[in-house]
Amino acid sequence: MAVNTIKVRVLDIDFDNVTMDEALDIGEKLMDEPGFKYVVTPNPEICYLARKDEGVRKAVQGASLTIPDGIGVIYGAKILGTPLKGKVPGADFAEKLMARMANSGKTAYFLGAKPGVAEKAAEKLAEKCPGLTVVGCHDGYFKYDGEVIADINEKAPDLLLVCLGAPKQEKWMSEHSGVLNARLAIGLGGSLDVYAGTVERAPEVWQKLNLEWLYRVGPDPKRWGRALRLPAFIFQVIGEKLSGKAHSN
Repeated sequence: MAVNTIKVRVLDIDFDNVTMDEALDIGEKLMDEPGFKYVVTPNPEICYLARKDEGVRKAVQGASLTIPDGIGVIYGAKILGTPLKGKVPGADFAEKLMARMANSGKTAYFLGAKPGVAEKAAEKLAEKCPGLTVVGCHDGYFKYDGEVIADINEKAPDLLLVCLGAPKQEKWMSEHSGVLNARLAIGLGGSLDVYAGTVERAPEVWQKLNLEWLYRVGPDPKRWGRALRLPAFIFQVIGEKLSGKAHSN
């Protein structure tokens, strides 16, 4: 299903210029249409990687809905003179979508994280979204795609959460788009850990200040290495602005 929205390009990624409610309405429509579709939620790191990795770029371009997960993407769009309506965090989008699903009888399947985390996330979300039906769970530590795909296809969920980390999850959804028996998949990184409560989300004040990314980095040197891609992304955006390539359609 083609999504009829205004697109805003940030580097090599075309984002759907939507609010949270608009994204949710589109998500519901995508689940009502036959065939497999997927949603991507790029942050500045994915935008940066897509410029360097053709596989990442193609996987993101194949999505039916592309929503801006990070505040850096919002700043980047402003710099380019093509502002987006606002940030649409992937974890919030999926949770709100599942709350709507709880009232319509649609089903979900959780893929990713360490053993036991997906099941815990299902329990927690069932409490928050009474009526939500999670028909299957599988951890992200699998060696053979076939076994996982067979289980997903047997359960035939309306919504498939693919939490394998970026850009692996984007490539996985793209690679298997022709064989997955699910209506809609969303790539959500470490969101299952957040839903399960095994990883604490940034306090609300950090979220309101758009510093959730900084809270997640914390004292971990490995995370700081990844965080350095944010200034690299901004430099790329500035270069794009100076070259006059920014556009929307």
